[in-house]
Amino acid sequence: MPEGQFKDGIAGGRLPADQYAENFSDLHPPLDHHEALVESDRCYFCYDAPCMNACPTSIDIPLFIRQISTGNPIGSAKTIFDQNILGGMCARVCPTETLCEEVCVREVAEGKPVQIGRLQRYATDVAMAEHKQFYPRAESTGKSVAVVGAGPAGLAAAHRLARHGHEVTILEARPKAGGLNEYGIAAYKSIDNFAQAEVDYVTAVGGIDIQNGKALGRDYQLSDLTRNYDAVFLGMGLGGVNALRADGEDADGVTNAVEFIAELRQASDLSSLPVGRRVVVIGGGMTAIDAAVQSKLLGAEEVTICYRRGQEHMNASEFEQDLAAANGVTIRHWLQPKRVIAEGGKVSGIELEYTAMNGDKLAGTGERLTLTADQVFKAIGQSFVPAALNGSGAAIELEAGRIKVDAEGRTSLANVWAGGDCIFGGDDLTVSAVAQGRDAAESINRSLTQG
Repeated sequence: MPEGQFKDGIAGGRLPADQYAENFSDLHPPLDHHEALVESDRCYFCYDAPCMNACPTSIDIPLFIRQISTGNPIGSAKTIFDQNILGGMCARVCPTETLCEEVCVREVAEGKPVQIGRLQRYATDVAMAEHKQFYPRAESTGKSVAVVGAGPAGLAAAHRLARHGHEVTILEARPKAGGLNEYGIAAYKSIDNFAQAEVDYVTAVGGIDIQNGKALGRDYQLSDLTRNYDAVFLGMGLGGVNALRADGEDADGVTNAVEFIAELRQASDLSSLPVGRRVVVIGGGMTAIDAAVQSKLLGAEEVTICYRRGQEHMNASEFEQDLAAANGVTIRHWLQPKRVIAEGGKVSGIELEYTAMNGDKLAGTGERLTLTADQVFKAIGQSFVPAALNGSGAAIELEAGRIKVDAEGRTSLANVWAGGDCIFGGDDLTVSAVAQGRDAAESINRSLTQG
């Protein structure tokens, strides 16, 4: 097999060896001490800060920035971790441009917000580098809690429960903890194995046992957990991938974008990863952008994102769309997939239909377009797979295909809470999952300690 050629006719390894390291370097390099002081000085320290209201975890942003400006990054980190124990990763992956920074007074007045995300990273990196732990465990309560899933929601819940003195067992289906932080984000957003460093930092509080390779519905049932533990938190995320609903989508070369991103995140040699010469990504969210940009960085010649609605409807932020364009990705709107074209069972192109709004509904126009492609990525959203919850006693109530919870994260089953992407109302953001895990843990603690 010629050098740079890979199975299924998909080519890769076409870049100089050192180009991969450069392409996948830190998207937002960290601020040094001087840069952090200068940037923190731009903050107005608003009394009724809109940035704080925009943060799903309600971090006191003016306070932590003021602490940086006065030379106290450790105190700043504590302010952040008080609300968000995964503040280090959130500083890297949060769409700050549509949350805290979008409502920054500097943004409104000048079009250039305070770089809140990079300041948050500066403070949390200092604390983690010094292994500074702010939360000694309370005296043991003798209570035990099972947490399903070691993603952002599960880790946040486990840390808060351990702080309160409960014994926590996290059951994680994958070989590594971290969830989407480990497997589901672009490699250039979190480098140097940071996801695992953060897991180690979170579990250093003590009282948290992570068991990997343990899948709900395969290795244990929910009824086992409710019987053997005083409380259960479900934070397993989303396991299903939405179908293209296009003819021929089972052709070789049509791939789930989430799996591609996970494979890339775990690769020890990026030059060995296969990538198409002409790649088409179907979708309009962060996953579509991540798959498209990384395909280009791996050496794909042409990468096109096709989205069924207009630019203003895309879930990916304007920053992410601009990032794709800057990396040579073409974004085409008002197109939906109709047929995957295959030759010898392998994808060779994709036929799409132009769409338009018909009143308040999206409809195909009948006009078709064919794009040449040797790789097609599905990035049209994930779905919750409730099968693992079945056959384990009383059925858990779902809403719109996800777990139904109340304001405190309680499910319809006694002593069972849930949070993160698996619940109805989740918005697929790391920071929101952290907030839901944290708040459910407080509810669990109240339930276990009352009376």
